[in-house]
Amino acid sequence: MALGNVSVVLVHGAWADGSSWSKVINRLNEQGIRAVAAPLPLTSLSDDVAALDRTLERIDGPVVVAGHAYAGAVIGATRAANVEALVYVAALAPDEGETVADVFHRGEAHAQAPQLAPDRHGRIWLPHDAFASAFAQDATPEEWAVLAAVQRPIAAACIGEAVGRPLWRDRPSWFLIAERDRLIAPATQHFTAQRMHAQVRSYQADHTPMVTAPDAVTEIIVEADRSISSR
Repeated sequence: MALGNVSVVLVHGAWADGSSWSKVINRLNEQGIRAVAAPLPLTSLSDDVAALDRTLERIDGPVVVAGHAYAGAVIGATRAANVEALVYVAALAPDEGETVADVFHRGEAHAQAPQLAPDRHGRIWLPHDAFASAFAQDATPEEWAVLAAVQRPIAAACIGEAVGRPLWRDRPSWFLIAERDRLIAPATQHFTAQRMHAQVRSYQADHTPMVTAPDAVTEIIVEADRSISSR
């Protein structure tokens, strides 16, 4: 039975596409919740916000938007009027005047985090072996292979653009902290969630819990959806 008329929009981060949310989409659909994955070009923060806004324009009624990793900056920058709540999944959430890079480099890098640098086109790719060592160390070999095959590079421009007033200052937010994240330091996630005054759920999960801990991700999204539906 559907929880109400609240839809969910799921936003992928760097080195991923909408398929990274497939397990969560199935679980939300089983609970009668409409879920849509928003594709991002990952060419600049402004481009990505515009892409998210195009997806949101297609949806009637209130929306809960969930963003993973880099997409935390994207969902915080939308001004779409139908967004009623935000869910951050192992995410980066810069405050006004900050960049994604400012927040990402706030914490000490994990020993197994890969060295990253843009190619001659200004795109940053995740090394193939980093999907198993840092991106989703709890996934299966089959999942590592798919994640590596579909990865989308992120432009260096995405992480250097300062944000305006983030939407999390004006909307209720939830934050799933991945305590075994090897790309975004858990301490950074705790700091960010605290200053957002988010509803926090902490799990022993890697950087990509949509793939490796989909029940936990679904649970926090449903919690946000239920909160909006009950108004």
